Amino acid sequence: METITVVLLMLLAVVVSDSIVRTLPLPVPMPLVQIGLGAAIASVTDIRVELDPDIFFLLFLPPLLFLDGWRIPKEGLFRDKGIILEMALGLVIFTVLGVGFLVHWMIPSVPLPVAFALAAIVSPTDPIAVSGIAARVPIPSRMMHILEGESLLNDASGLVCMRFAVAAMLTGAFSVSEAFFTFLWLAIAGIAIGVGVTIGVTRGKAFLTRHLGEESGSQILISLLIPFGAYLFAEHVHASGILAAVAAGITMSYAENTGQALAVTRVRRAAVWDTVQFAANGAIFVLLGEQLPGIFSGAVENIAAGNSSPWWLVVYVVVINAALAALRFAWVWASWRIALSRSTGQTVVRPSWQLVATMSVAGVRGAITLAGILTLPLFLYDGSLFPARDLVIFLAAGVIILSLMVASIALPRLLKNIELPVEASHRKEEDYARIAAAEAAIVAVERAQHDLAAGRADADIYADVATQIMDLYRKRIDGRMHLGEEREQTARSEEIEKLLRITALKAERKEIYRLVRARRLESSMASRMVRDIDLLEARYG
Repeated sequence: METITVVLLMLLAVVVSDSIVRTLPLPVPMPLVQIGLGAAIASVTDIRVELDPDIFFLLFLPPLLFLDGWRIPKEGLFRDKGIILEMALGLVIFTVLGVGFLVHWMIPSVPLPVAFALAAIVSPTDPIAVSGIAARVPIPSRMMHILEGESLLNDASGLVCMRFAVAAMLTGAFSVSEAFFTFLWLAIAGIAIGVGVTIGVTRGKAFLTRHLGEESGSQILISLLIPFGAYLFAEHVHASGILAAVAAGITMSYAENTGQALAVTRVRRAAVWDTVQFAANGAIFVLLGEQLPGIFSGAVENIAAGNSSPWWLVVYVVVINAALAALRFAWVWASWRIALSRSTGQTVVRPSWQLVATMSVAGVRGAITLAGILTLPLFLYDGSLFPARDLVIFLAAGVIILSLMVASIALPRLLKNIELPVEASHRKEEDYARIAAAEAAIVAVERAQHDLAAGRADADIYADVATQIMDLYRKRIDGRMHLGEEREQTARSEEIEKLLRITALKAERKEIYRLVRARRLESSMASRMVRDIDLLEARYG
Protein backbone atom coordinates (compact mmCIF):
# COMPACT_ATOMS: atom_id res chain seq x y z
CA MET A 1 0.00 0.00 0.00
CA GLU A 2 2.85 2.37 0.86
CA THR A 3 4.49 1.73 -2.53
CA ILE A 4 1.29 2.66 -4.37
CA THR A 5 1.00 5.82 -2.26
CA VAL A 6 4.57 6.81 -3.12
CA VAL A 7 3.98 6.29 -6.85
CA LEU A 8 0.79 8.35 -6.80
CA LEU A 9 2.46 11.10 -4.80
CA MET A 10 5.36 11.25 -7.24
CA LEU A 11 3.00 11.48 -10.22
CA LEU A 12 1.02 14.20 -8.47
CA ALA A 13 4.25 16.14 -7.98
CA VAL A 14 4.99 15.82 -11.71
CA VAL A 15 1.56 17.29 -12.52
CA VAL A 16 1.99 20.11 -10.01
CA SER A 17 5.43 20.95 -11.43
CA ASP A 18 3.92 21.67 -14.83
CA SER A 19 1.40 24.09 -13.31
CA ILE A 20 4.11 25.85 -11.31
CA VAL A 21 6.34 26.33 -14.36
CA ARG A 22 3.44 27.81 -16.33
CA THR A 23 2.67 30.36 -13.60
CA LEU A 24 6.24 31.58 -13.05
CA PRO A 25 7.05 34.92 -14.72
CA LEU A 26 10.55 33.80 -15.70
CA PRO A 27 11.50 30.66 -17.66
CA VAL A 28 12.56 28.09 -15.07
CA PRO A 29 13.51 24.55 -16.15
CA MET A 30 10.82 22.11 -15.12
CA PRO A 31 13.40 19.59 -13.81
CA LEU A 32 14.52 22.13 -11.19
CA VAL A 33 10.93 22.56 -10.00
CA GLN A 34 10.47 18.78 -9.90
CA ILE A 35 13.66 18.34 -7.87
CA GLY A 36 12.41 20.98 -5.43
CA LEU A 37 9.04 19.24 -5.07
CA GLY A 38 10.78 15.93 -4.44
CA ALA A 39 12.92 17.52 -1.72
CA ALA A 40 9.77 19.08 -0.21
CA ILE A 41 8.08 15.68 -0.13
CA ALA A 42 11.07 14.19 1.66
CA SER A 43 11.15 17.01 4.21
CA VAL A 44 7.46 17.01 5.18
CA THR A 45 6.73 13.27 5.05
CA ASP A 46 8.30 10.07 6.32
CA ILE A 47 8.24 8.53 2.85
CA ARG A 48 11.57 7.08 1.77
CA VAL A 49 12.08 5.28 -1.51
CA GLU A 50 14.55 2.40 -1.54
CA LEU A 51 15.78 2.24 -5.12
CA ASP A 52 16.89 -1.04 -6.62
CA PRO A 53 19.38 0.04 -9.32
CA ASP A 54 18.48 -2.74 -11.77
CA ILE A 55 14.74 -2.16 -11.46
CA PHE A 56 15.20 1.60 -11.71
CA PHE A 57 17.29 1.16 -14.88
CA LEU A 58 14.73 -1.19 -16.44
CA LEU A 59 11.69 0.96 -15.68
CA PHE A 60 12.95 4.32 -16.89
CA LEU A 61 15.68 4.01 -19.50
CA PRO A 62 14.24 1.66 -22.20
CA PRO A 63 11.06 3.67 -22.94
CA LEU A 64 12.86 7.04 -22.90
CA LEU A 65 15.68 5.89 -25.19
CA PHE A 66 13.23 4.05 -27.45
CA LEU A 67 11.07 7.14 -27.85
CA ASP A 68 14.10 9.34 -28.58
CA GLY A 69 15.17 6.96 -31.33
CA TRP A 70 11.65 6.75 -32.69
CA ARG A 71 10.96 10.47 -32.92
CA ILE A 72 14.31 12.00 -33.81
CA PRO A 73 14.31 13.48 -37.36
CA LYS A 74 16.33 10.98 -39.38
CA GLU A 75 17.16 13.45 -42.17
CA GLY A 76 18.86 15.80 -39.70
CA LEU A 77 20.58 12.86 -38.04
CA PHE A 78 22.16 11.66 -41.30
CA ARG A 79 22.81 15.15 -42.70
CA ASP A 80 24.95 16.15 -39.72
CA LYS A 81 26.18 12.65 -38.92
CA GLY A 82 29.83 13.72 -38.89
CA ILE A 83 29.40 16.42 -36.25
CA ILE A 84 26.96 14.27 -34.26
CA LEU A 85 29.30 11.26 -34.17
CA GLU A 86 32.25 13.44 -33.18
CA MET A 87 30.28 14.89 -30.28
CA ALA A 88 28.47 11.70 -29.26
CA LEU A 89 31.51 9.40 -29.32
CA GLY A 90 34.69 11.47 -29.36
CA LEU A 91 33.45 14.04 -26.85
CA VAL A 92 32.28 11.30 -24.48
CA ILE A 93 35.73 9.65 -24.42
CA PHE A 94 37.38 13.07 -24.14
CA THR A 95 35.09 13.88 -21.19
CA VAL A 96 35.60 10.53 -19.47
CA LEU A 97 39.38 10.90 -19.54
CA GLY A 98 39.50 14.61 -18.69
CA VAL A 99 36.88 14.71 -15.93
CA GLY A 100 37.82 11.25 -14.62
CA PHE A 101 41.44 12.16 -13.93
CA LEU A 102 40.33 15.57 -12.58
CA VAL A 103 37.92 14.03 -10.07
CA HIS A 104 40.49 11.45 -8.90
CA TRP A 105 43.14 14.16 -8.50
CA MET A 106 40.73 16.53 -6.75
CA ILE A 107 39.19 13.87 -4.45
CA PRO A 108 41.79 11.14 -3.83
CA SER A 109 39.27 9.12 -1.80
CA VAL A 110 37.38 8.43 -5.05
CA PRO A 111 39.08 5.49 -6.83
CA LEU A 112 40.00 6.11 -10.46
CA PRO A 113 37.44 3.61 -11.88
CA VAL A 114 34.69 5.30 -9.85
CA ALA A 115 35.87 8.70 -11.06
CA PHE A 116 35.70 7.41 -14.65
CA ALA A 117 32.19 6.08 -13.96
CA LEU A 118 31.11 9.52 -12.73
CA ALA A 119 32.69 11.22 -15.75
CA ALA A 120 31.01 8.76 -18.12
CA ILE A 121 27.55 9.25 -16.69
CA VAL A 122 27.73 13.07 -16.67
CA SER A 123 28.74 13.08 -20.35
CA PRO A 124 25.23 12.43 -21.85
CA THR A 125 23.16 15.54 -22.55
CA ASP A 126 19.42 16.10 -22.34
CA PRO A 127 17.77 18.06 -25.20
CA ILE A 128 14.35 17.90 -23.52
CA ALA A 129 15.60 20.07 -20.68
CA VAL A 130 17.23 22.42 -23.18
CA SER A 131 14.05 22.84 -25.22
CA GLY A 132 12.14 23.60 -22.04
CA ILE A 133 14.67 26.26 -21.04
CA ALA A 134 14.64 27.89 -24.47
CA ALA A 135 10.85 27.78 -24.88
CA ARG A 136 10.64 31.56 -25.02
CA VAL A 137 13.65 31.86 -27.33
CA PRO A 138 13.27 28.89 -29.69
CA ILE A 139 16.41 26.99 -30.61
CA PRO A 140 17.08 26.94 -34.38
CA SER A 141 15.91 23.65 -35.85
CA ARG A 142 19.27 22.46 -37.16
CA MET A 143 20.98 23.14 -33.83
CA MET A 144 18.21 21.26 -32.04
CA HIS A 145 18.57 18.32 -34.44
CA ILE A 146 22.30 18.16 -33.67
CA LEU A 147 21.60 18.26 -29.93
CA GLU A 148 18.97 15.54 -30.28
CA GLY A 149 21.23 13.33 -32.37
CA GLU A 150 24.13 13.83 -29.99
CA SER A 151 21.93 13.04 -27.00
CA LEU A 152 20.55 9.90 -28.61
CA LEU A 153 24.00 8.46 -29.24
CA ASN A 154 25.91 9.79 -26.23
CA ASP A 155 23.28 8.28 -23.92
CA ALA A 156 24.38 4.89 -25.16
CA SER A 157 28.12 5.62 -25.31
CA GLY A 158 28.16 7.27 -21.87
CA LEU A 159 26.24 4.45 -20.21
CA VAL A 160 28.42 1.79 -21.87
CA CYS A 161 31.58 3.59 -20.68
CA MET A 162 30.12 3.73 -17.17
CA ARG A 163 29.46 0.00 -17.35
CA PHE A 164 33.14 -0.66 -18.15
CA ALA A 165 34.28 1.59 -15.31
CA VAL A 166 31.99 -0.09 -12.78
CA ALA A 167 33.12 -3.53 -13.96
CA ALA A 168 36.74 -2.47 -13.46
CA MET A 169 35.91 -1.35 -9.92
CA LEU A 170 34.09 -4.60 -9.11
CA THR A 171 36.73 -6.94 -10.56
CA GLY A 172 39.81 -4.87 -9.83
CA ALA A 173 41.13 -5.42 -13.38
CA PHE A 174 40.83 -3.76 -16.75
CA SER A 175 42.11 -5.02 -20.08
CA VAL A 176 42.08 -2.72 -23.12
CA SER A 177 41.83 -5.60 -25.61
CA GLU A 178 39.11 -7.33 -23.61
CA ALA A 179 37.23 -4.06 -23.26
CA PHE A 180 37.50 -3.46 -27.02
CA PHE A 181 36.06 -6.85 -27.97
CA THR A 182 33.46 -6.62 -25.23
CA PHE A 183 32.43 -3.23 -26.57
CA LEU A 184 32.10 -4.68 -30.06
CA TRP A 185 29.85 -7.43 -28.76
CA LEU A 186 27.81 -5.01 -26.68
CA ALA A 187 27.32 -2.65 -29.62
CA ILE A 188 26.82 -5.09 -32.50
CA ALA A 189 24.66 -7.57 -30.62
CA GLY A 190 22.66 -4.82 -28.90
CA ILE A 191 21.89 -3.01 -32.15
CA ALA A 192 21.06 -6.28 -33.95
CA ILE A 193 18.70 -7.35 -31.18
CA GLY A 194 16.95 -3.98 -31.14
CA VAL A 195 16.45 -4.05 -34.90
CA GLY A 196 15.41 -7.70 -34.89
CA VAL A 197 12.89 -7.38 -32.07
CA THR A 198 11.18 -4.40 -33.68
CA ILE A 199 11.04 -5.98 -37.13
CA GLY A 200 9.79 -9.29 -35.72
CA VAL A 201 7.10 -7.67 -33.56
CA THR A 202 5.87 -5.30 -36.28
CA ARG A 203 5.66 -8.05 -38.89
CA GLY A 204 3.87 -10.37 -36.50
CA LYS A 205 1.51 -7.57 -35.57
CA ALA A 206 0.83 -6.83 -39.24
CA PHE A 207 0.09 -10.51 -39.92
CA LEU A 208 -2.42 -10.71 -37.07
CA THR A 209 -4.00 -7.41 -38.09
CA ARG A 210 -4.59 -8.63 -41.65
CA HIS A 211 -6.36 -11.76 -40.41
CA LEU A 212 -8.05 -10.57 -37.21
CA GLY A 213 -8.37 -6.80 -37.59
CA GLU A 214 -6.78 -4.05 -35.52
CA GLU A 215 -7.65 -3.03 -31.98
CA SER A 216 -6.02 0.23 -30.92
CA GLY A 217 -5.52 -0.68 -27.27
CA SER A 218 -3.51 -3.81 -27.99
CA GLN A 219 -1.43 -2.03 -30.66
CA ILE A 220 -0.51 0.71 -28.22
CA LEU A 221 0.38 -1.81 -25.53
CA ILE A 222 2.62 -3.68 -27.97
CA SER A 223 4.50 -0.45 -28.76
CA LEU A 224 5.02 0.08 -25.02
CA LEU A 225 6.40 -3.43 -24.57
CA ILE A 226 8.87 -3.38 -27.48
CA PRO A 227 11.63 -1.36 -25.70
CA PHE A 228 11.41 -3.54 -22.59
CA GLY A 229 11.53 -6.70 -24.69
CA ALA A 230 14.57 -5.49 -26.65
CA TYR A 231 16.32 -4.36 -23.47
CA LEU A 232 15.72 -7.59 -21.54
CA PHE A 233 16.65 -9.82 -24.48
CA ALA A 234 19.91 -7.92 -25.00
CA GLU A 235 20.79 -8.00 -21.31
CA HIS A 236 20.05 -11.74 -21.21
CA VAL A 237 22.76 -12.41 -23.80
CA HIS A 238 25.09 -9.87 -22.11
CA ALA A 239 24.74 -7.30 -24.90
CA SER A 240 23.87 -3.63 -24.46
CA GLY A 241 20.22 -3.22 -23.57
CA ILE A 242 20.69 0.52 -23.94
CA LEU A 243 21.77 0.26 -27.57
CA ALA A 244 19.03 -2.31 -28.16
CA ALA A 245 16.38 0.17 -26.96
CA VAL A 246 17.84 2.96 -29.12
CA ALA A 247 18.07 0.71 -32.20
CA ALA A 248 14.53 -0.54 -31.60
CA GLY A 249 13.25 3.04 -31.58
CA ILE A 250 15.05 4.02 -34.77
CA THR A 251 13.80 0.86 -36.48
CA MET A 252 10.28 1.60 -35.28
CA SER A 253 10.27 4.91 -37.14
CA TYR A 254 11.09 3.12 -40.40
CA ALA A 255 8.59 0.33 -39.73
CA GLU A 256 5.88 2.92 -39.24
CA ASN A 257 6.52 4.33 -42.71
CA THR A 258 4.51 1.43 -44.11
CA GLY A 259 1.37 3.16 -42.77
CA GLN A 260 -0.21 -0.12 -41.63
CA ALA A 261 -1.65 1.24 -38.39
CA LEU A 262 -5.09 2.84 -38.34
CA ALA A 263 -5.23 6.61 -38.03
CA VAL A 264 -7.03 6.40 -34.69
CA THR A 265 -4.31 4.07 -33.39
CA ARG A 266 -1.58 6.54 -34.32
CA VAL A 267 -3.42 9.44 -32.69
CA ARG A 268 -4.05 7.55 -29.46
CA ARG A 269 -0.56 6.03 -29.40
CA ALA A 270 1.08 9.44 -29.75
CA ALA A 271 -0.94 10.71 -26.79
CA VAL A 272 0.00 7.68 -24.67
CA TRP A 273 3.70 8.01 -25.46
CA ASP A 274 3.63 11.75 -24.72
CA THR A 275 2.20 10.90 -21.32
CA VAL A 276 4.80 8.18 -20.71
CA GLN A 277 7.62 10.54 -21.60
CA PHE A 278 6.27 13.34 -19.42
CA ALA A 279 5.64 11.05 -16.46
CA ALA A 280 8.93 9.13 -16.68
CA ASN A 281 11.11 12.22 -17.09
CA GLY A 282 9.28 14.00 -14.31
CA ALA A 283 9.31 11.03 -11.94
CA ILE A 284 13.10 10.70 -12.30
CA PHE A 285 13.66 14.29 -11.17
CA VAL A 286 11.10 14.06 -8.37
CA LEU A 287 12.90 10.93 -7.18
CA LEU A 288 16.19 12.84 -7.28
CA GLY A 289 14.70 15.53 -5.07
CA GLU A 290 13.32 12.88 -2.69
CA GLN A 291 16.71 11.16 -2.52
CA LEU A 292 18.70 14.38 -2.26
CA PRO A 293 18.68 14.76 1.56
CA GLY A 294 19.91 11.20 2.04
CA ILE A 295 22.45 11.57 -0.77
CA PHE A 296 23.73 14.79 0.79
CA SER A 297 24.07 13.15 4.22
CA GLY A 298 26.03 10.27 2.71
CA ALA A 299 28.25 12.67 0.77
CA VAL A 300 28.94 14.69 3.95
CA GLU A 301 29.98 11.49 5.71
CA ASN A 302 32.37 10.68 2.87
CA ILE A 303 33.87 14.16 3.07
CA ALA A 304 34.04 14.09 6.88
CA ALA A 305 35.94 10.79 6.75
CA GLY A 306 38.63 12.65 4.81
CA ASN A 307 38.64 15.53 7.35
CA SER A 308 37.23 18.00 4.84
CA SER A 309 34.48 20.62 5.17
CA PRO A 310 31.04 19.92 3.64
CA TRP A 311 31.45 23.20 1.74
CA TRP A 312 33.97 21.39 -0.44
CA LEU A 313 31.01 19.55 -1.98
CA VAL A 314 29.85 22.80 -3.57
CA VAL A 315 33.38 23.51 -4.79
CA TYR A 316 33.62 20.04 -6.35
CA VAL A 317 30.31 20.45 -8.18
CA VAL A 318 31.30 23.87 -9.54
CA VAL A 319 34.73 22.65 -10.66
CA ILE A 320 33.31 19.54 -12.38
CA ASN A 321 30.64 21.60 -14.14
CA ALA A 322 33.26 24.14 -15.25
CA ALA A 323 35.48 21.34 -16.54
CA LEU A 324 32.58 19.82 -18.48
CA ALA A 325 31.78 23.19 -20.05
CA ALA A 326 35.43 23.87 -20.93
CA LEU A 327 35.96 20.44 -22.47
CA ARG A 328 32.74 20.74 -24.45
CA PHE A 329 33.61 24.25 -25.66
CA ALA A 330 37.06 23.12 -26.82
CA TRP A 331 35.70 20.00 -28.54
CA VAL A 332 32.83 21.82 -30.27
CA TRP A 333 35.14 24.58 -31.49
CA ALA A 334 37.75 22.13 -32.81
CA SER A 335 35.33 19.64 -34.38
CA TRP A 336 33.19 22.31 -36.04
CA ARG A 337 36.27 24.08 -37.33
CA ILE A 338 37.52 20.87 -38.91
CA ALA A 339 34.08 20.00 -40.31
CA LEU A 340 33.60 23.46 -41.82
CA SER A 341 37.12 23.46 -43.24
CA ARG A 342 36.45 20.18 -45.01
CA SER A 343 33.12 21.38 -46.39
CA THR A 344 34.43 24.72 -47.72
CA GLY A 345 37.91 23.67 -48.73
CA GLN A 346 39.45 26.44 -46.63
CA THR A 347 42.30 25.88 -44.22
CA VAL A 348 40.99 28.11 -41.47
CA VAL A 349 37.35 28.62 -40.61
CA ARG A 350 36.43 30.24 -37.33
CA PRO A 351 32.92 29.44 -36.13
CA SER A 352 31.19 32.21 -34.23
CA TRP A 353 32.09 32.21 -30.54
CA GLN A 354 28.40 32.77 -29.79
CA LEU A 355 27.46 29.64 -31.71
CA VAL A 356 30.13 27.55 -29.95
CA ALA A 357 29.15 28.98 -26.57
CA THR A 358 25.48 28.20 -27.23
CA MET A 359 26.27 24.58 -28.10
CA SER A 360 28.46 24.34 -25.00
CA VAL A 361 25.85 25.77 -22.61
CA ALA A 362 23.18 23.59 -24.23
CA GLY A 363 25.01 20.51 -22.95
CA VAL A 364 22.60 20.20 -20.03
CA ARG A 365 22.59 17.00 -18.01
CA GLY A 366 19.26 15.41 -17.23
CA ALA A 367 17.25 12.24 -16.79
CA ILE A 368 19.74 9.78 -18.31
CA THR A 369 22.56 11.02 -16.08
CA LEU A 370 20.39 10.65 -13.01
CA ALA A 371 19.02 7.26 -13.98
CA GLY A 372 22.50 5.97 -14.72
CA ILE A 373 24.24 7.21 -11.57
CA LEU A 374 21.52 5.75 -9.35
CA THR A 375 22.29 2.31 -10.77
CA LEU A 376 25.72 2.17 -9.16
CA PRO A 377 25.90 -1.09 -7.17
CA LEU A 378 25.62 -0.93 -3.41
CA PHE A 379 28.34 -3.49 -2.69
CA LEU A 380 31.50 -4.88 -4.23
CA TYR A 381 31.89 -8.59 -4.93
CA ASP A 382 33.57 -9.10 -1.55
CA GLY A 383 30.55 -7.70 0.28
CA SER A 384 32.10 -4.35 1.17
CA LEU A 385 30.36 -1.06 0.38
CA PHE A 386 30.89 0.43 -3.07
CA PRO A 387 33.46 3.20 -2.47
CA ALA A 388 32.26 6.82 -2.43
CA ARG A 389 28.86 5.84 -3.89
CA ASP A 390 26.88 8.56 -2.09
CA LEU A 391 29.54 11.14 -2.90
CA VAL A 392 29.58 10.53 -6.67
CA ILE A 393 25.77 10.37 -6.76
CA PHE A 394 25.67 13.76 -5.06
CA LEU A 395 28.25 15.16 -7.47
CA ALA A 396 26.24 13.92 -10.47
CA ALA A 397 23.05 15.39 -9.00
CA GLY A 398 24.84 18.66 -8.36
CA VAL A 399 26.09 18.78 -11.94
CA ILE A 400 22.52 18.24 -13.20
CA ILE A 401 21.14 21.05 -11.05
CA LEU A 402 23.95 23.50 -11.74
CA SER A 403 23.96 22.86 -15.51
CA LEU A 404 20.21 23.49 -15.58
CA MET A 405 20.61 26.74 -13.65
CA VAL A 406 23.45 27.98 -15.84
CA ALA A 407 21.62 27.10 -19.04
CA SER A 408 18.38 28.72 -17.88
CA ILE A 409 20.24 31.99 -17.37
CA ALA A 410 22.74 31.94 -20.23
CA LEU A 411 20.99 30.10 -23.06
CA PRO A 412 18.17 32.61 -23.75
CA ARG A 413 20.73 35.41 -23.83
CA LEU A 414 23.09 33.56 -26.17
CA LEU A 415 20.26 32.65 -28.53
CA LYS A 416 19.21 36.25 -29.05
CA ASN A 417 20.50 37.62 -32.36
CA ILE A 418 22.65 34.56 -32.93
CA GLU A 419 24.02 34.32 -36.46
CA LEU A 420 23.50 30.92 -38.07
CA PRO A 421 24.00 29.62 -41.60
CA VAL A 422 20.80 29.99 -43.61
CA GLU A 423 18.84 26.77 -43.37
CA ALA A 424 17.37 25.32 -46.52
CA SER A 425 13.64 25.90 -46.88
CA HIS A 426 11.58 22.76 -47.29
CA ARG A 427 8.55 24.57 -48.73
CA LYS A 428 9.17 23.19 -52.23
CA GLU A 429 9.39 19.64 -50.90
CA GLU A 430 6.20 20.17 -48.90
CA ASP A 431 4.38 21.63 -51.91
CA TYR A 432 5.49 18.75 -54.10
CA ALA A 433 4.39 16.17 -51.53
CA ARG A 434 0.98 17.81 -51.01
CA ILE A 435 0.39 18.11 -54.75
CA ALA A 436 1.36 14.45 -55.29
CA ALA A 437 -0.90 13.37 -52.41
CA ALA A 438 -3.81 15.42 -53.75
CA GLU A 439 -3.37 14.00 -57.26
CA ALA A 440 -3.33 10.47 -55.84
CA ALA A 441 -6.50 11.26 -53.90
CA ILE A 442 -8.28 12.53 -57.03
CA VAL A 443 -7.38 9.36 -58.95
CA ALA A 444 -8.54 7.16 -56.05
CA VAL A 445 -11.85 9.04 -55.63
CA GLU A 446 -12.55 8.90 -59.35
CA ARG A 447 -11.84 5.18 -59.52
CA ALA A 448 -13.89 4.45 -56.38
CA GLN A 449 -16.80 6.51 -57.71
CA HIS A 450 -16.93 4.49 -60.91
CA ASP A 451 -16.66 1.17 -59.05
CA LEU A 452 -19.31 2.02 -56.46
CA ALA A 453 -21.80 3.59 -58.91
CA ALA A 454 -21.55 0.92 -61.60
CA GLY A 455 -25.02 -0.38 -62.39
CA ARG A 456 -26.74 1.65 -59.67
CA ALA A 457 -29.85 3.75 -60.19
CA ASP A 458 -28.47 6.54 -57.99
CA ALA A 459 -25.15 6.81 -59.87
CA ASP A 460 -25.68 10.58 -60.25
CA ILE A 461 -25.38 11.02 -56.49
CA TYR A 462 -22.00 9.25 -56.48
CA ALA A 463 -20.83 11.47 -59.36
CA ASP A 464 -21.95 14.69 -57.62
CA VAL A 465 -20.28 13.81 -54.31
CA ALA A 466 -17.09 12.68 -56.05
CA THR A 467 -16.98 15.93 -58.03
CA GLN A 468 -17.26 17.99 -54.83
CA ILE A 469 -14.42 16.07 -53.19
CA MET A 470 -12.19 16.24 -56.25
CA ASP A 471 -12.81 20.00 -56.56
CA LEU A 472 -11.46 20.48 -53.04
CA TYR A 473 -8.28 18.61 -53.96
CA ARG A 474 -7.90 20.55 -57.21
CA LYS A 475 -8.11 23.83 -55.29
CA ARG A 476 -5.39 22.53 -52.98
CA ILE A 477 -3.21 21.72 -56.00
CA ASP A 478 -3.81 25.14 -57.56
CA GLY A 479 -2.92 26.87 -54.30
CA ARG A 480 0.37 24.96 -54.00
CA MET A 481 1.38 25.67 -57.61
CA HIS A 482 1.07 29.45 -57.31
CA LEU A 483 4.24 31.53 -57.22
CA GLY A 484 5.36 34.86 -55.83
CA GLU A 485 2.73 37.23 -54.46
CA GLU A 486 -0.10 34.90 -55.46
CA ARG A 487 1.56 32.11 -53.46
CA GLU A 488 1.79 34.35 -50.40
CA GLN A 489 -1.89 35.26 -50.74
CA THR A 490 -2.75 31.57 -50.90
CA ALA A 491 -0.71 30.87 -47.79
CA ARG A 492 -2.44 33.76 -46.01
CA SER A 493 -5.82 32.37 -47.10
CA GLU A 494 -4.89 28.99 -45.66
CA GLU A 495 -4.02 30.58 -42.32
CA ILE A 496 -7.31 32.47 -42.25
CA GLU A 497 -9.16 29.28 -43.16
CA LYS A 498 -7.49 27.42 -40.29
CA LEU A 499 -8.44 30.16 -37.84
CA LEU A 500 -12.06 30.25 -38.97
CA ARG A 501 -12.38 26.46 -39.03
CA ILE A 502 -10.99 26.17 -35.46
CA THR A 503 -13.42 28.89 -34.33
CA ALA A 504 -16.30 26.98 -35.93
CA LEU A 505 -15.22 23.66 -34.39
CA LYS A 506 -15.01 25.20 -30.93
CA ALA A 507 -18.52 26.58 -31.37
CA GLU A 508 -19.74 23.12 -32.48
CA ARG A 509 -18.23 21.47 -29.43
CA LYS A 510 -19.60 24.10 -27.08
CA GLU A 511 -23.11 23.63 -28.46
CA ILE A 512 -22.89 19.82 -28.16
CA TYR A 513 -21.91 20.12 -24.50
CA ARG A 514 -24.83 22.53 -23.95
CA LEU A 515 -27.23 20.01 -25.47
CA VAL A 516 -25.85 17.27 -23.21
CA ARG A 517 -26.27 19.43 -20.12
CA ALA A 518 -29.82 20.18 -21.25
CA ARG A 519 -30.39 16.40 -21.67
CA ARG A 520 -31.31 16.83 -25.32
CA LEU A 521 -28.45 14.61 -26.53
CA GLU A 522 -27.19 11.25 -25.31
CA SER A 523 -23.73 11.31 -23.78
CA SER A 524 -22.45 8.39 -25.90
CA MET A 525 -23.44 10.13 -29.12
CA ALA A 526 -21.97 13.39 -27.82
CA SER A 527 -18.65 11.64 -27.08
CA ARG A 528 -18.40 10.37 -30.67
CA MET A 529 -19.24 13.79 -32.08
CA VAL A 530 -16.74 15.58 -29.82
CA ARG A 531 -14.04 13.06 -30.72
CA ASP A 532 -14.54 13.82 -34.43
CA ILE A 533 -14.37 17.54 -33.72
CA ASP A 534 -11.22 17.10 -31.61
CA LEU A 535 -9.47 15.20 -34.41
CA LEU A 536 -10.37 17.92 -36.92
CA GLU A 537 -9.17 20.64 -34.54
CA ALA A 538 -5.89 18.78 -34.00
CA ARG A 539 -5.50 18.58 -37.77
CA TYR A 540 -5.98 22.32 -38.25
CA GLY A 541 -4.18 23.30 -35.06
